[in-house]
Amino acid sequence: MTEIDDTDRQLVQAAAGGSEIAFRTLYRAYVRPVYWIAHGLVGDPADAEDVTQETFLAAWRKLPGFELAGESLLPWLATICRFQAANRIRRQRRDRDRTAGEADENLPATVDVEQQVIDADLADRILAAVAVLSPLDREIFRLCAAEGYAYQAAADELGVAHGVVRNRLSRLRTRLRTTVEESS
Repeated sequence: MTEIDDTDRQLVQAAAGGSEIAFRTLYRAYVRPVYWIAHGLVGDPADAEDVTQETFLAAWRKLPGFELAGESLLPWLATICRFQAANRIRRQRRDRDRTAGEADENLPATVDVEQQVIDADLADRILAAVAVLSPLDREIFRLCAAEGYAYQAAADELGVAHGVVRNRLSRLRTRLRTTVEESS
């Protein structure tokens, strides 16, 4: 292996010829400044890391046939970095717009006022039926039906047996179902 001179021009020529050592040397010399340029453009550390990697990948691909005009490779890398950052920002906006469009497609085209009135009336009937329950039954309903507690968790919370919660909740559901069906 031959000794590589550390001037950018010689390193670029060697890297353009396929020398991974020369390219690695350039990478180590410029990765931090390129990262900070990327970070300034995209504002997010993870995105800046991705843009930095994309910059060096693009540079590696473009090196054959590239001729360094000045003393430093940094201005060329900064230009590539700006393009990569702009591409990332455009891609993120496009993805965000597409996602927002999909969310809008899931919304109903019109509001069904009649259905809203029926739903509100049903909720009122259920609340009225729950209001006349015993305090223990209201708590069982609240914990199991409204908050999603399992029977045992509700039993532990209320200080009663598992079977008490299971049996009372079964009766409550039957009573509420009857109330709802009678009103419709």
